[in-house]
Amino acid sequence: MARTRTTANAPTTRAAVRGPFDEDCPSRVVLNHVANRWGTLILTCLHSQPMRFHALRDTIGGISEKMLSQNLRLLIRDGLVQRDVEPTTPPKVTYSLTPLGKELADHVQALVDWITARTDAIVAAQRRYDAQNTTNPTPDA
Repeated sequence: MARTRTTANAPTTRAAVRGPFDEDCPSRVVLNHVANRWGTLILTCLHSQPMRFHALRDTIGGISEKMLSQNLRLLIRDGLVQRDVEPTTPPKVTYSLTPLGKELADHVQALVDWITARTDAIVAAQRRYDAQNTTNPTPDA
C-alpha cells in the first residue's frame, strides 16, 4: 500500500509523487500504451489526419489487424483517440485524435522527427559499438 503524505493542498500518495517511476502509478499504464511501438506509430499517423482502420493498417508496416485493434481500443479508453461510426451499410469507421490526443501527438511527432533526422548518426554509433564488442554485440530491440 502506498504511504500517504499530507501537504497544504491535499494528501498525496507516493505514486503521485514519483509518477511513472512508481509501479503503482496509473500514468505508467498510459505511458506503456503511448510509448510502445504501435501506440507511437498510431498517434503519429493520426497526427496528420483522421484515418480509417485499413488505411492505418496499410500505413503502419508490420502491424496485424489484431494488434491495431487492441492498441486503438487502449488509446480510445485513454481518451487519446476517438472512433466515429457513420451509420451506413456497411458502417464507415474513422479514427481521429481527441484534443488530448492532438496535444500528445505533437510531442510524439517531434520525437519521431528527431529520430528520423538522427537515424544515420545512431546507426553509425551502433556499428561502432558492435565493432568494438564483436564477442557480444547488442541485439536489436
